[in-house]
Amino acid sequence: MAEGHSAEGVHHTQSVDDVVDEQTAVQVVYKPRSDDTLVGLRVRGRIKRTGLLLRGVFLTLWVGQWLFAVGRGRVDLVSTVLFLFVVLIVWGYPRLQAASVQRLVGWQGEYRASVSPAGVTCQTDHSTLVLKWSVFQGYRETADHFVLLSRDPNIMYLGVLPKRGVHEAEALDRLRAILDLHTPRV
Repeated sequence: MAEGHSAEGVHHTQSVDDVVDEQTAVQVVYKPRSDDTLVGLRVRGRIKRTGLLLRGVFLTLWVGQWLFAVGRGRVDLVSTVLFLFVVLIVWGYPRLQAASVQRLVGWQGEYRASVSPAGVTCQTDHSTLVLKWSVFQGYRETADHFVLLSRDPNIMYLGVLPKRGVHEAEALDRLRAILDLHTPRV
């Protein structure tokens, strides 16, 4: 272990795992956008299958209600309007959630994520978050993002790394290799 003192005179201990290897680390620098979060939420929904289940339940209920109404000889306008409202809510909720997350993280400005064999370190001008690989159950690659999914059953933490934040072409391959080495694709 390396020991030292900070400029304020506070004693701190740093392990070898905490030191980022600059040769293998990949830097991802980006300003978070609402669509980044939306991609993460969609990936989480596919992994958990809750979105598919929710849509299936609503569709089944509506079709059952509609068939019941047709069997009686008339289609109820109120039920049809309520169904359309529920469809709008199911479609719009992830977008509202992504906009809410954007309000929480957007004010921090530029994010500088470093992905290394030790884990993922994300810094802004206001905060630093260090996550070891044991936090993640896996990752999924989309066309424009790498989405890291937490290990907890509800996947409460999503790490979304936009590919636009990688400024070197070969760094994307290094990033993919680090992710493949330390966490499985899901």
